[in-house]
Amino acid sequence: QVQMVESGGGSVEAGGPLRLSCVVRRWPHNRYCLGWFRQAPGKEREGIAHLASDGSTDYADSVKGRFTISLDNTQPTLYLQMNSLEPEDTAMYYCAAEPPLPPRMGDACPREYVYWGQGTQVTVSS
Repeated sequence: QVQMVESGGGSVEAGGPLRLSCVVRRWPHNRYCLGWFRQAPGKEREGIAHLASDGSTDYADSVKGRFTISLDNTQPTLYLQMNSLEPEDTAMYYCAAEPPLPPRMGDACPREYVYWGQGTQVTVSS
């Protein structure tokens, strides 16, 4: 079974950087759709960054220009580089993955993630 193990969360002051990591184990597919989500208490889960096998990325407006999603194929390890953090970024962060649609569907990412990390807490103080 696919395993996704997150790390890198912690407490930082506003304006600081933080880098989250997510090791992906036993990925059985040739292609992938990867993403980062976050959820703050009392709020809906928010998809904030997405990465497909073709290198395309997509960011939520709330993090665009500040966060960067990337993949190191060696392990592989998914990263979320977070810069200029704000107190509003405080949340539990989750990495997620899914296989793309079949080639006849253009290898598109349905954004219906089925594999999830355990979550890592990010707390940003003012």
